[in-house]
Amino acid sequence: MGGDRQHYYGQHGTPQKYDPTFKGPIYNRGCTDVICCVALFIAIVGYVAVGIIAWTHGDPRKVIYPTDSRGQFCGQKGTPNENKPFLFYFNILKCASPLVLLEFQCPTTQICVEKCPSRYLTYLQASDNSKDLDYYKNFCVPDFDQSKARKSKTEVLRDGDCPADLTPSKPLARRCLPAVETHKGIITVGNETTFEDGWGQKRNVSELVEGAKKANVVLEARQLAMRVFEDYTVSWYWILIGLVIAMALSLIFIILLRFLAGIMIWIMIVMVILVLGYGIFHCYMEYARLRGEAGSDVSIVDLGFQTDFRVYLHLRQTWLAFMIILCVLELIIILLLIFLRKRILIAIALIKEASRAVGYVMTSLLYPLFTFFLLCLCIAYWASTAVFLSTSNEAVYKVFNNTAPCSAVGQTCNPETFQTSNVTKLCPDARCQFAFYGGETGYHRALLGLQIYNVFMFFWLANFALALGQVTLAGAFASYYWAINKPDDLPAFPLFSSFGRALRYHTGSLAFGSLLLAIVQVIRVILEYLDQRLKAAENRFAKFLMTCLKCCFWCLEKFLKFLNRNAYIMIAIYGTNFCTSAKNAFFLLMRNIIRVAVLDKVTDFLFLLGKLLVVGSVGILAFFFFTHRIKIVQDTAPPLNYYWIPILTVIIGSYLIAHGFFSVYGMCVDTLFLCFCEDLERNDGSPERPYFMSPELRDILLKGNAEAGKSEPQEE
Repeated sequence: MGGDRQHYYGQHGTPQKYDPTFKGPIYNRGCTDVICCVALFIAIVGYVAVGIIAWTHGDPRKVIYPTDSRGQFCGQKGTPNENKPFLFYFNILKCASPLVLLEFQCPTTQICVEKCPSRYLTYLQASDNSKDLDYYKNFCVPDFDQSKARKSKTEVLRDGDCPADLTPSKPLARRCLPAVETHKGIITVGNETTFEDGWGQKRNVSELVEGAKKANVVLEARQLAMRVFEDYTVSWYWILIGLVIAMALSLIFIILLRFLAGIMIWIMIVMVILVLGYGIFHCYMEYARLRGEAGSDVSIVDLGFQTDFRVYLHLRQTWLAFMIILCVLELIIILLLIFLRKRILIAIALIKEASRAVGYVMTSLLYPLFTFFLLCLCIAYWASTAVFLSTSNEAVYKVFNNTAPCSAVGQTCNPETFQTSNVTKLCPDARCQFAFYGGETGYHRALLGLQIYNVFMFFWLANFALALGQVTLAGAFASYYWAINKPDDLPAFPLFSSFGRALRYHTGSLAFGSLLLAIVQVIRVILEYLDQRLKAAENRFAKFLMTCLKCCFWCLEKFLKFLNRNAYIMIAIYGTNFCTSAKNAFFLLMRNIIRVAVLDKVTDFLFLLGKLLVVGSVGILAFFFFTHRIKIVQDTAPPLNYYWIPILTVIIGSYLIAHGFFSVYGMCVDTLFLCFCEDLERNDGSPERPYFMSPELRDILLKGNAEAGKSEPQEE
């Protein structure tokens, strides 16, 4: 049969004399989009430099352990703060600033103390009583002595030597925060609803609560993280078992799909319907069981956010919401199956052909592991760089002088060496006082830009890793399609050959496509940030405009992902640059839009059902195991703080595993489909211009196209 083929089509679509050594996509190709390749290399070098600078200046211990305004860790052995494990805020009200979330620091003086204050007391009150003053000095800056300093009360407060007032506090994660209590719905601190701020004004304790909330955001996250970490330490073994089960199910399903594609697809469809049906039944039984129980009729809105998700499972409204969601999902799937029943038969045939291709390139099933490894590297580098950048801020001290003009006012100073500096000689009344957290070097002024660059490079490199995987798989499966004698004309290692071609010739094209996607994704992140800032605003036009922009860029991102995917397939086949490949792929798909709707998207739907089957099966098993509902292994399941942690981990991990296996099939189907459209346009099946597609694929797709073409006028 191969001897009847007189031509194959080269890089630019021009007929060439038949070459029996032709074994797949164009191998005689050159480098594409070199400028983008150079830009990516320069950007990576800059990204490494940013990471090194951040790791030099940052200290992630600041996120976990408290530090005073001089950067010293509280309770650290071998330091003056060894016996002072708790951090005290001079003015907790300033912790309500949004800077707390960005810089992990409150913009107020902070010192390490032995104990948190236990009563209300102002400095003006304490200074009239020697016993109270001795107690108060525990919360002043180190080495403070009013008698030696010879300062008046107002000068002490002005210079920031002592806090204006003390409030009853309790240590939380080694930070002194107001001891908030509730009595009959009324918030109190130290059994009081108001307090004196030390400047003669009465303040409501709700202001203390607001400041403590912002200061406590990171602390609550840390407490939650510790409990989650404890759950992982006792359940990691069972989580791994769950993920292994998911991998085994996915692998078994893929292998069976290779030999029994039609039967497995229908079994998958029926099983998904049954799994969803069981979920609906279980939710209804739980909903009925909670009827009449005390507290089960409380609404989710009234309950509010709870870190312990088990609380929600005691509400009837939770199970009713689950049941409604599953019913809607079940109905949508059934309706789609009814309306797509004929097209599903054609899609199954295409999946059978994809199964043959995967069977000849079995190493493709392992390639998602490499992509996953690259993504893990990107995430780890981005996260560590972000933490180091966030913890690069330092306490900045400025020279203050309110009594007489001084040229040194506003200059940066060091409180430890200030008394021996020349400033005190020029300005005897000058003082070195805490100003803010940040820095005045070029590095500190560029921190926000470096954080944005960090996010941008994460998106660029992550999209590049995904693009490399898509081009590699597309090249391997295109080798199968364009092989004249299958599988004899396939390269010895089609996957490795495709990977080498992608890196050697098309790194620039992959960088170009991933750059476009990264720019859109960064813009979406910025829009989300601006949307959060505008939530408190009452400008309806601004909110409407923001919603429109978010919607437009969401659609643009989806379109770019679709266009890039098909452009990468054309790059793998012909070796053209990104723009040419994207243009050719787009117009090729538009000329075959009916086939795209009939086949490509239906197969995506079937693969989605396969993922849901794996995830649903493993998720139900994990739910029954970790909630001690399987009697055989009831005593084996570990005790947990939040049993949803391992369940959610297993579900997400199972989806990623299933997605990795099925994405290979998805890429194979997309590649074969695009190759089929290209083959159909360039050849006519004659002895002079025979089709490259297999006879089975030709009969299925051409028949399906004819049926779709007949039904189109009738529908109109």
